[in-house]
Amino acid sequence: ADVEAPIITGYDHCDDCQRQSGSTYSLVAVVPKEKLTIKGPIKKWTGKGSSGKDVHRLFCSECGSPIAHDPAAAPEIIALKAGTLDSELKKNLKPDTEIWTVGKLPFCQEHLAKPFKHMPE
Repeated sequence: ADVEAPIITGYDHCDDCQRQSGSTYSLVAVVPKEKLTIKGPIKKWTGKGSSGKDVHRLFCSECGSPIAHDPAAAPEIIALKAGTLDSELKKNLKPDTEIWTVGKLPFCQEHLAKPFKHMPE
């Protein structure tokens, strides 16, 4: 996938991302699913996302690191966990979007240019 020019780069404030990351949000790079190839062993855990639909959490089966969220609510995209990208790619990301701000915790003071209460269409 072209993570140098993702569809969205930003903070995901959904409850699932908060739980998965153990933090207030997850930095994600959203890319077209059809262009993504994941190399290496992965496992998948499925739960319900904020949309009420299934969200598949992909993670490394060797170390447990989260790799991506694959939401049934938006089958054409996948949200890569940007912290798992190569160092040079991470340094060049420019987060400008916040998604699922309906779940944003009240003490989060940072505000990005493009906030969405849910996932943008």
